[in-house]
Amino acid sequence: MRNKTISVLGCGLLGLPLAQELVQADFQVKGSTTTPEKVPLLQAKGIEPFLLSFPEKTSNTTLAEFLNADVLIFNLPPSRSASSTISYEQILQTVLEASPATLQYLLFVSSTSVYPDLNREVKEEDAHAVAESPILLLRCEHLVQHKPGLSATVVRFGGLMGDNRHPGRFLAGKTNVPQPKGPVNMIHLSDCIGLLKEIILQEKWGFTFNACAPEHPTRKEFYTTAAQQMILTPPAFAPQGEAKFKIINSDLIQQELKYTFFYPDPLECLTSSGF
Repeated sequence: MRNKTISVLGCGLLGLPLAQELVQADFQVKGSTTTPEKVPLLQAKGIEPFLLSFPEKTSNTTLAEFLNADVLIFNLPPSRSASSTISYEQILQTVLEASPATLQYLLFVSSTSVYPDLNREVKEEDAHAVAESPILLLRCEHLVQHKPGLSATVVRFGGLMGDNRHPGRFLAGKTNVPQPKGPVNMIHLSDCIGLLKEIILQEKWGFTFNACAPEHPTRKEFYTTAAQQMILTPPAFAPQGEAKFKIINSDLIQQELKYTFFYPDPLECLTSSGF
């Protein structure tokens, strides 16, 4: 799979360092941004930059050139397109319809938010990607998995931490925070990058994977420690009420990739070199 061309749609918090890692692994990498000021940054990191903005500011020629690759990593968060004149689902459909025959593989970055709070451990089969799903990401997963001529793998990430995204800021100073005993489902940026790279290198296509650190400390101990690490006011938690939680099981991705997490315990990660 080396020496192939990979297009990373969305070079933000995850996409940019991922693209850099792929450049270091000897891939030809294209990266998209909606910000003209970011174009020189991508170039400086060895990434071929594309200024893409949906719907009206991107020419069909530019999009086609960007998609002329062996692998596409679709890494646009739904929240970023919420205020757009075109929906997240429409962006995905536009990209899939414009995909040339040369594009063989797609990595779709999804989220463990597709799972309801079942008050137990959840595995990949606990959320089904179907066209009529009321959950946006499950509909989108279905779209990529049923695109003719394309082999797609879906990765459902837990909450992202690492680099400039420190969980100490998430709940600092808040009061009456619910579910103090609920488990957290986090993953460090380094593991996100490592897992996505290994999927490409090992050519693990046609899968749906959960991707979350194996350990799940409680919300109270995790967010209290996180705030203290940043010298911020820890959140004040409400008494434990009716349980509402899920524990993300990531055994499948570890088994298939023979992957060992850099940061298996989010709580220990807070006091490590991960920040």
